[in-house]
Amino acid sequence: MILVLLGAPGAGKGTQAEALSAATGAAHVATGDLFRAEISAGSPLGLAAKQFIDAGQLVPDEVTINMIQARLAQPDAAHRVILDGFPRNPAQAAALDAAYASSGRAISAVLLKVDRAILEERLTARRVCPSCGRSYHLLSRPPQSDGVCDVCATALITRSDDAPETVAARLANQLAALDSVVELYRTTGRLTEVNGVGAIDEVQGRLAAAAAAVGLTA
Repeated sequence: MILVLLGAPGAGKGTQAEALSAATGAAHVATGDLFRAEISAGSPLGLAAKQFIDAGQLVPDEVTINMIQARLAQPDAAHRVILDGFPRNPAQAAALDAAYASSGRAISAVLLKVDRAILEERLTARRVCPSCGRSYHLLSRPPQSDGVCDVCATALITRSDDAPETVAARLANQLAALDSVVELYRTTGRLTEVNGVGAIDEVQGRLAAAAAAVGLTA
């Protein structure tokens, strides 16, 4: 069973994937974590990805797909897995289908739906300490004292890529890519949509119900 968790940046995929993994025992495979682990280990795939990342380029689909397939072949992910951050485009989705077409592993997708205005609000609420690097979120993880780091009392800043105009432009591109993947799963009857707005535990409950409906249970 492979559950593809879809959602825009700021939809809470990482938080919800971790909770669902803990509740069901399914392996949580996040592409960002996977890239970092492979690069840190100095693996051939990690080194290949690093070349593109260091150059400020997107990692080619072939490298990403090979990395995902290698991870899904590991014992903890051999039966049940939650994919977070993959596939990012229809070509990756098609490659995932092709890789497991003859294995009997079902692939279903769940979309965490969050309105764009809420996404922008969430993404622009991030703050970081320029001194110690600790990160905060004004909505979900605020500092104890307004605008000041809990650790070193340095004034918090907004990163340049979290500025409203930057977030809006980045989000537009990412939503366009997401829509193409969502449509692929919708047209093949493998998409479930879940309201991603509300308290974290409320969204967890909705996601757990959607996952159970397609066969991913505790």
